Amino acid sequence: MKSLPLEPSIDPVAIGSRIRAARQDQRLTIEQVADATGLTKGFLSRVERDLTSPSVASLVTLCQVLSISIGDLFASPDTHLTRKGEGPRIHLGGEGIVERLLTARSERRVQVLGATIEPYGRGESELYAVDCDVDVLHIISGDLTLRMTQDIYELTTGDTLSFPGREPHSWVNHTAHPVEALWILVPAASGSGG
Repeated sequence: MKSLPLEPSIDPVAIGSRIRAARQDQRLTIEQVADATGLTKGFLSRVERDLTSPSVASLVTLCQVLSISIGDLFASPDTHLTRKGEGPRIHLGGEGIVERLLTARSERRVQVLGATIEPYGRGESELYAVDCDVDVLHIISGDLTLRMTQDIYELTTGDTLSFPGREPHSWVNHTAHPVEALWILVPAASGSGG
């Protein structure tokens, strides 16, 4: 098999915003970084705006001061795209609901579930809790009733309700219209959801 010869890209690699983010993450000013590296504030400012490229020696020094690896500056971001209607289906109980996982299966910091609730669809008859710290329900369209131990919330298009994830709850669509909603779980629930 013949390999495809790839020409090197002549586009400069934009690392300035990552350097700035690393500096801000360390809560350092440009002046503090300049003092620690021996580089000038003006030069560092131009580097952060991708107006100039640092030498390898300057880059190594900058990364040491900012406690990051040089590889981090050039790594591709870990992204995950789910197109509408393409997330894997999950079934977490209830009737008349289609739920899809919109975030990567491996994502543990947050989990987003897209839900389409049919007219008169309902969650479990018994209140249930989710194994996460924060549960956020956002209504994209339609009307949904969320029932908790003490309270009942009548939610409509555009409403967002946040509550402790382990708070027992259930839901029902009392209308003849479908509901589109997002459940956002922080951190990702272990095997359960909205």
